[in-house]
Amino acid sequence: MTLKLLAEVSPLELLVGLAELHDHFLGYVKSLSLKCAVELGIPEAIQRRGGMATLVDISTDTKVHPAKVANLQRLLDLLTASGIFSTSISVEDGGAVLYGLTTTCRFLVGRHNLSPMVNFLLNPLVVSSFFCMTDWLRSEPAPRGAVSLFELAHGCSQWEMGRKDSEFNDVLTGSMAADSHLFLEVIIMDKGRIFRSLGSLVDVGGGKGAGTKVIASSFPRIKCTVMDLPHVIGQAGGHENMQFVAGDMFESIPPADAVVLKNILHDWGHDDCVKILQRCKEAIPARNAGGKVIIIDMVRGLSHEEKKIADMEAMQNMFMICINGVERNESEWKGIFSDAGFSDDCKIMPVVGPYSVIEIYP
Repeated sequence: MTLKLLAEVSPLELLVGLAELHDHFLGYVKSLSLKCAVELGIPEAIQRRGGMATLVDISTDTKVHPAKVANLQRLLDLLTASGIFSTSISVEDGGAVLYGLTTTCRFLVGRHNLSPMVNFLLNPLVVSSFFCMTDWLRSEPAPRGAVSLFELAHGCSQWEMGRKDSEFNDVLTGSMAADSHLFLEVIIMDKGRIFRSLGSLVDVGGGKGAGTKVIASSFPRIKCTVMDLPHVIGQAGGHENMQFVAGDMFESIPPADAVVLKNILHDWGHDDCVKILQRCKEAIPARNAGGKVIIIDMVRGLSHEEKKIADMEAMQNMFMICINGVERNESEWKGIFSDAGFSDDCKIMPVVGPYSVIEIYP
């Protein structure tokens, strides 16, 4: 921007523009500060204190070194400014600042704790993949068209890394489990009717069964099967109406009235999604016998007027290039369903923002 153009912009506009640019410059500091707060256990410490705690309380409970308490306050100030914590003044403690949990932060404690997602999304193996983005964008696609940012950075896919590195596999499956548990409870509360007519289902890529257990507990008459790769299932704990099967969704899927795919298809390109859905179609009965596939995934573009939602959709879609995945809009989803041989009259049922339940039928 030339000096002449700068002169045409008001001082306030310049200040806002610079602030927004600095937010992009240092956005990683905000993310890694949240990761630090989760690792220290700050949200849990505040919750144990009844939902409000002083700096001294937090430093004591999280075992922060006394010489670093002032730096802990910097961390709390940043996360308060960014909406993770709230503040108020304590009359009883001589005007000390009390830190509390905002609605956002309540997703990091208690029964619906999404802290494992922080550990995965900010894992060094994942974050470092994005340092290869410029080279990846300039490079010619691989013959098989499958080299992702993660592969370029680490020499193997995210799934292969899970097989080789048990610690990374635990972080990955822990993130999936936390996400599945929360959203399956929300879905059953809001759209539980989609399961009521089923006698059996198979949750493909269901990890250690966190989401499937929610279904099995809510609908004990449904015979539930979790299918995933052997190293993912491992020593997964069962449920009286649940079983685990090791397998490859590109090869075959156990027969059931319905197949559930939660956050699976967004990991794969169009052609691979078609292959997965074709295996699903082979596993379920005809539509008039109750056969269907239940997809739980993002459908972009459903919340046109919410800027926060639009920003989240764009960021999530960008994040998915790490593994050559993609977040799709309604038209893109329907193109996959058609190419896989499913009927045109699918049902898209928004649940939380762009996260939706999609029913498709053979």
